[in-house]
Amino acid sequence: MKKLVLSSILALALSPALFAEKIEGEVTCAKCDLKTADKCQAVVQVKGADGKPVTYTVTGAKAAEMHKAICKGGKDGTAEGTVTDKDGKKSIDVASYTLK
Repeated sequence: MKKLVLSSILALALSPALFAEKIEGEVTCAKCDLKTADKCQAVVQVKGADGKPVTYTVTGAKAAEMHKAICKGGKDGTAEGTVTDKDGKKSIDVASYTLK
């Protein structure tokens, strides 16, 4: 029983939700606004430490919903989720977001 409780606590402690990051910037369309993609896709652009824009591609279940709200006109917003960096390309699997 102690092993079950301990493993459950460990599983919760390592849950991706606990590693969620919040990013704030302009939520916009990679194709229509930034002209950096062949297909419409929501992205979040934030200012990096050097002042240059850093672009996070939005992935996950909320991606289509976010895109519908911002295509052809970006909005300031906040996205919270799991951030990954693969081959120099950043993405965020959005769990929740708000648009201003």
